[in-house]
Amino acid sequence: MCETAKVGIIGLGKYLPKKILTNKDLEKIVDTTDEWIVTRTGIRQRRIAREDEATSDMAAEAAKKALADAKLKPEDIDLIIVATITPDMFFPATACLVQEKIGARQIPAFDISVACSGFIYGLAIAKQFISSGVYKRALVIAAEKLSSITDWSDRSTCVLFGDGAGAAVLGPVERGGILSIYLGADGKQGDLIKLPAGGSRIPATAKSIEGKLHFIKMNGSELFKHAVRIMADAALEATRPLGLKAEDVHLVIPHQANVRILNAAAKRIGLSEDKIYLNLEKYGNMSAASSAVALVEAVEEGRIRKGDKILLDAFGGGLTWGAIVIEW
Repeated sequence: MCETAKVGIIGLGKYLPKKILTNKDLEKIVDTTDEWIVTRTGIRQRRIAREDEATSDMAAEAAKKALADAKLKPEDIDLIIVATITPDMFFPATACLVQEKIGARQIPAFDISVACSGFIYGLAIAKQFISSGVYKRALVIAAEKLSSITDWSDRSTCVLFGDGAGAAVLGPVERGGILSIYLGADGKQGDLIKLPAGGSRIPATAKSIEGKLHFIKMNGSELFKHAVRIMADAALEATRPLGLKAEDVHLVIPHQANVRILNAAAKRIGLSEDKIYLNLEKYGNMSAASSAVALVEAVEEGRIRKGDKILLDAFGGGLTWGAIVIEW
């Protein structure tokens, strides 16, 4: 197969549920305060999907907008990748459900499960398929309904998460595009954030439900320490092969986890805070969807222009991490 010279993002789209859950609303549910949440996380509100609104529904809406932005039809796409840890069900893959919902052809469609790093992993995978000449255009979607696996009685986690979806269409570009990719994982740290039950190790039983094992469990303090180091190291590993310095990056779009993590990571790599794009105060942590939605909004707000070099940087459960440098 012949290799195309460059692969880039040619369309973007997002979908956010209408319902807004504020910190004041959470004060009525658990023992917390707006001040406590904002001071420790930077989050002020988050979006919550309807009961009848599944991950595939949000993913399909974001996908349709990305296709419209790329001025393409569903039949123009050759591959669909959905990054999610909240699939509609174990199988079929959410990507297959999205394929049907948007009216795409019988093209390859599959999910990846790498938590908050999902959008970056998805871009990396799609880029390889296109640059190798196997496919011409790919649809990468990051979508999460974290409200469905959140323990609303656990004040340490329920204040963090929200729902939403972002999508990108990848294809050949004449200039710029994806310049560098760095991915990694450390299974030794898998217990730091996980969903214990529901799989083959702990199938669903009355006991697992009673023990609330089907909700997110997180060791926040330990995760914080690893996240700062991981995000800083990933940024350096992605920029180093290109000979880029911190000042050469126009904008960093990190996984929107916690403002203290992001500021600490920025300081570690010598980036000024004004180069860090943040929207977590509006949406909280949407896992894989966070980076995707943040990228869409950064473009919408004019924070990214032609020729800019941007860095996507994320970490997630696994632990997984990834960073991508893109010239817009």
